[in-house]
Amino acid sequence: MNKKQILMRLLQIIVVLFGISFITFGLTYMSPGDPVRNMYSANGIMPTEEMVEQTREEMGLNDPFFVQYGRWLGNCLQGDFGKSYSLNKPVTELLAERLWPTLKLTLMAILLMLVLSIPLGMASALKKNTWIDYLVRGITFIGCAMPNFWVGLLLMMAFCVYFQIFPVISSAGDFKSLFLPALTLAIAMTSKYTRQVRTAVLDELSQDYVIGAQARGVKWSRIVWCNVFPNSLLPLITMFGLSIGSLLGGTAVVEVIFSYPGLGNLAVSAITSSDYNLIQGYVLWLALIYMVINLIVDASYVYIDPRMRLKE
Repeated sequence: MNKKQILMRLLQIIVVLFGISFITFGLTYMSPGDPVRNMYSANGIMPTEEMVEQTREEMGLNDPFFVQYGRWLGNCLQGDFGKSYSLNKPVTELLAERLWPTLKLTLMAILLMLVLSIPLGMASALKKNTWIDYLVRGITFIGCAMPNFWVGLLLMMAFCVYFQIFPVISSAGDFKSLFLPALTLAIAMTSKYTRQVRTAVLDELSQDYVIGAQARGVKWSRIVWCNVFPNSLLPLITMFGLSIGSLLGGTAVVEVIFSYPGLGNLAVSAITSSDYNLIQGYVLWLALIYMVINLIVDASYVYIDPRMRLKE
């Protein structure tokens, strides 16, 4: 991607963020529940109707929709997402505190997925229509069919309750606390990526350059690891970027099951307590991270694939 294309993508990100902010604010505005009453309930206070109405007036919740949206958007452009109703802390501070734990969980899940999926996918493709191929395909089929919450509960029962190797509550942030939640996320991803690696390797093995290299007497291992393997991973780069973005925003169920203090757990708490400011800030943060990751992945093609550099 050249500078002009990157600039256009950045402008698209800005436009999309404005659209997401409007939709998110509109949905929270129309959603049932009173954030003022929830705020008082979180602090153990039983407010009167006069207290509720006075607080709503002070917080500007009685203003028209576009007035509230304009005020909130102006604050967001200055980096101020408001204060959490339920936790009584700035939203930016809460999101920053929970971002690093979720990022650690995401990176560990990605690492486990790569360690498992690439060898399994390569073995399945190189041993096509053998018992190894059928075994890998059967395991990945089961892995794709199992939902994350069920896998997490099974792992918790096995390794936390029966064998007692890992803690039930994963809040310490060390390796033991990270491993089971990361493995839960990695199992479904490993199944999908193993099948994708297998398909990509089989596609590369059918290319003319493989036949030509064999005809010239090049060692099979050199063909596989120096040509087929790098080329088969190129189509997976975009999928890899999407997986990182989806993990950052899709770990809520796993984080709740393992009581992991990440962004997903924070988002679930915000939804149950009708914490509008926190929900809006969470959605905008994840949308920005997701689009920036996709931009980085698209830009990396130029440096990873020499053919893209020739086109540029």
